[in-house]
Amino acid sequence: MDLSYLRPIFAQPGPWASVYLDASRSDESGGREVDLRWRALADQLAEQGADQPTIDVIGDTIASYPTQEGRYGLAAFARAGRVALVEPMNAPPAADEARYTEIAHAMPLVAFRGEDIPYVRVVVDRAGADLEGLAVATTPRLREVDREVRGREQYPLHKAHIGGEDRMGDNNRVSEIWKRNAGDVAGATAELAEAVGAEVVVVGGDVRTIPMFVDKLPRRWQERTVRTDAGSRAAGADEGALDDVTIQAIADVADRHTQEAIDRFQVQRAEDVAASGLPGVVSALQRRQVETVLLVNDLSSTDTLFVGRDDPSLVAVDAETLRAEGVEDPLRVRADQALLRAITGTDAALVLVGPDEVPLEHGIGATMRWADRPDV
Repeated sequence: MDLSYLRPIFAQPGPWASVYLDASRSDESGGREVDLRWRALADQLAEQGADQPTIDVIGDTIASYPTQEGRYGLAAFARAGRVALVEPMNAPPAADEARYTEIAHAMPLVAFRGEDIPYVRVVVDRAGADLEGLAVATTPRLREVDREVRGREQYPLHKAHIGGEDRMGDNNRVSEIWKRNAGDVAGATAELAEAVGAEVVVVGGDVRTIPMFVDKLPRRWQERTVRTDAGSRAAGADEGALDDVTIQAIADVADRHTQEAIDRFQVQRAEDVAASGLPGVVSALQRRQVETVLLVNDLSSTDTLFVGRDDPSLVAVDAETLRAEGVEDPLRVRADQALLRAITGTDAALVLVGPDEVPLEHGIGATMRWADRPDV
């Protein structure tokens, strides 16, 4: 997964206030519940030494954040009286949490958010389509694009139900109109897919139009298309089934990315190129050599690492290594905090894996951008 959205919180020195809050409201007076939950977290931050301006700005951000329906959470990160990142979570955190640490505590957000897969969803009928695209932006938010496409011909769109040569000709004309409209939708879809860098195109809607639409797509997008008979452009249509198909299609792509990373790690390990274990991965991060870190997210881990205040590649398993690099006062921090900062700051990628998906020494390994040259 790409962690570039975390750059705002790793580009500046700490200390940082990191907050994970259940922002759900059970009823119209639910704002009071959220306020009480926040007050408890604010007290925790104060006890940990957070300055009042930083506490206040997080409180103001939570209070002013647009409310959503259903159960959801908010993750907020601030320092020196300014909020650097606030992210909605489509479910509440497992528990409300507040930490004031030298490096932002971002792993719960990373684990919750998972990998962002850019996609396009199309609900098509004989007249046109509704398009939805999601692009992974360089800013903290994902960029959403919604677009309606109308085919160039809107009449006639329905075939006659009685016979005769004239009617057959009319019906053939209607079929051609459907195809031309499907071509218009396919062109708009390909354009949007290119713009967002889509890895999957999900198409639902009218079952007679879907094959026409897919046939008009460029081959590279046909190969990334998932079809479903769910979805409708009719007003008030239930999108639940189409949402389920879309979520599964995105999950399938993410799973494929994970497996590709595992396969690459296993190949490099067989070639004695990959890094294994915490010391090996940390050493490779120091050299900015890491392509992708594979990590088991162990919430119970008490591992720590030492870091410098500025350069994200200044990370080590012991303080003396950093002192030898000129760091006068190395900071001892949680290992996951140091790893996330180093991965983000060195433009590496992260893949979270289950403990049984791939054998990893101490739950961590990494693929390399290049291999070390053997000593001659």
